[in-house]
Amino acid sequence: MKKSLLGIAMCTATSFVSAAEPQGQAGAPSQQITRAGEQAPTYGSADYFTGRVRVDPLFAPNESINASGAYVTFEPGARSAWHTHPAGQRLVVTSGVGLTQEWGKPVQVIRQGDVVWCPPGVKHWHGATPSSAMTHLAVGSSVDGKSVTWMEKVTDEQYNAR
Repeated sequence: MKKSLLGIAMCTATSFVSAAEPQGQAGAPSQQITRAGEQAPTYGSADYFTGRVRVDPLFAPNESINASGAYVTFEPGARSAWHTHPAGQRLVVTSGVGLTQEWGKPVQVIRQGDVVWCPPGVKHWHGATPSSAMTHLAVGSSVDGKSVTWMEKVTDEQYNAR
């Protein structure tokens, strides 16, 4: 079974109840806080990535929200394979300079603060430039339990076509 980039982002949440506030009724939902550094990072599989890619999970889907999120850091020259998302995906570049490309279109440069919307079913890839690392917040959801379909790797020729 092919793993999704965000499927790696499994969440262990810690309940938070303020001492100054009453907890409310027994069994009622309460806020959950996952502390920074509580979740172990993973590294992108060589089956789906070229170069070193670190995935820092933030949150997983639950019964209330079908969305997951992770910080994904690509070292210089690292990139994903071509892939699609059945429900689409949003990427928010948080640091560095990266590249993204939709199948049949030119490579685009993305920078800190840029937001990329990858529509459902659109074949694309993303990663760092050859000389700069890039981190993005990836947020997506799943359809029938699947959030990504992995395809062939991006060739050096495709990656360097700018």
